[in-house]
Amino acid sequence: MRKIWLFGLIINLLIPITTVAQVKQNNFEISKSIDIYNSLLRELNLNYVDEINPAELNETAINAMLKEMDPYTVFIPESEIENYKLMTTGEYGGIGALIQYDGEYTRISDPYEGWPAQKAGLQAGDAIISVNGVDTHKKPTDQVSELLKGQPGTEVTIKVKRYGVEKPIEFKLKREKVKIDNIPYATVFDNGIGYVSLGSFTKNAGNEMKQHLVEMKKEHDLKGFIIDLRGNGGGLMNEAVDIVNLFIPKGKPVVSTKGKSQHAGSVYHTNNQPVDEQVPVAILVDGGSASASEIVAGSIQDYDRGVIIGQRTFGKGLVQNILPLSYNTQMKVTIAKYYIPSGRCIQEIDYSKNKKQDTLTSHLSPLTSDTLGKPFKTEAGRTVYEGHGIMPDVKIELKQYATATAYLYAKNYIFDYATKYVSEHKTIAPAKEFKIDDATYNDFMAFVKEKGFSYTTESEKKLEELKKKAKDEGYYESIGNQLENLEAQLKADKENDLTKNRADIEDLLRLEIVGRYYYQVGRIMASLENDPDLKEAFNILLDQKRYQSILKP
Repeated sequence: MRKIWLFGLIINLLIPITTVAQVKQNNFEISKSIDIYNSLLRELNLNYVDEINPAELNETAINAMLKEMDPYTVFIPESEIENYKLMTTGEYGGIGALIQYDGEYTRISDPYEGWPAQKAGLQAGDAIISVNGVDTHKKPTDQVSELLKGQPGTEVTIKVKRYGVEKPIEFKLKREKVKIDNIPYATVFDNGIGYVSLGSFTKNAGNEMKQHLVEMKKEHDLKGFIIDLRGNGGGLMNEAVDIVNLFIPKGKPVVSTKGKSQHAGSVYHTNNQPVDEQVPVAILVDGGSASASEIVAGSIQDYDRGVIIGQRTFGKGLVQNILPLSYNTQMKVTIAKYYIPSGRCIQEIDYSKNKKQDTLTSHLSPLTSDTLGKPFKTEAGRTVYEGHGIMPDVKIELKQYATATAYLYAKNYIFDYATKYVSEHKTIAPAKEFKIDDATYNDFMAFVKEKGFSYTTESEKKLEELKKKAKDEGYYESIGNQLENLEAQLKADKENDLTKNRADIEDLLRLEIVGRYYYQVGRIMASLENDPDLKEAFNILLDQKRYQSILKP
């Protein structure tokens, strides 16, 4: 026993010595690498045949180095600092509109209601021709965004080309400090269930959620409460902790972080008395729910405080910090992994083992299966699993759109038709009531045909491959007629795709058109009308027996 104790003591003494030695070795390697880099850049500047741009080369070198880490560790040049402020505060100086590039011009895609762009009269679909006299033709979105942003109170002149208007229109706007809402929409449905759409976790998200919950409890006899985290990519960790605290008692751990640095290791507890420990809770998630969203959903699941509904979440269990660097530049660096109350980490990809993999495909492929990691237990004893994001308690299959529908959306046919529709209709019915009638849908089909809408299905690609193989291998003469007949049948079926998939296309059209008249709030309201996740949440929250059975081991 004494030998074991002495052996343990020796090991404990050796660990700090080994750590110090490693630090010294790393410091030497860093000094050596910096010296080599400096001499290389200096000699390149003196000897390269053409003039070089040292700043541009330096940023390229930094970005190449950081690619060896995870995709969340990035260099932030001075010109992009405002964009990162937006991610943490939800605030920026600008006109208050989303924009998108169409290959020719950057267009207004979604003006925020109540902010300069919308108040001045800019509309979704407007193609930005110039900003303060700077021609924006062929300029991508990021460059146009930089022109539009600026100090609140400064003026910006925007010239646009609008559908159906022959001459360009000029707008003079005064930039404002734009604050994107954490909660764009909240309501209590007729069935007594409260609903909050939480779009982000920027400053005050926890307080805003608390205010909605308190008001709903005061004015209604709440039968349940739904937090919609679908598409919410996360934000500030402390705001996630505050939201969990609304339903979980004071003093409970919500998330812990572990990293190389001592400062990276912390445990975050609930600090206040909860607002409600009894109301049934449902949280809606999908593959776009990440980071802080997963802390909320995972903690509520680990404490058996609510039912998680939807699809498996993204799986981002990494913590970033923004560190200041020289010359007003910064670095966002991953400093730790986080762990939710059951002890599990929901990080999907181990980047230390996947550096040579395509991070997009290495993440997407597991999402198509229900692969389970190491098991853990919730407070009540239910089995949950580590890694691969948060698995919902009640899984709803993700809607799969037909190829024709996906192409119509991706290639902006639906967006462009909505622009045409707005130019011809001054008003529409309220957001919840607006429908696509036969006349509108027929007009839409005529519009896309006039625009030359075409696409290639996977079936056509496979058939073309089969025809080539048959010719190469000498079988085409015997089976050519069957292949030609099959090709003709596919073509005939494709011509009916707009009719066959009308329900899905109509739904996307309805949301896009409603958004043009009633903006973000109207679009959310319209989207909830035929929402399978929401309907399932209603069914569960209003059936206490089923709700409790889901939360039992």
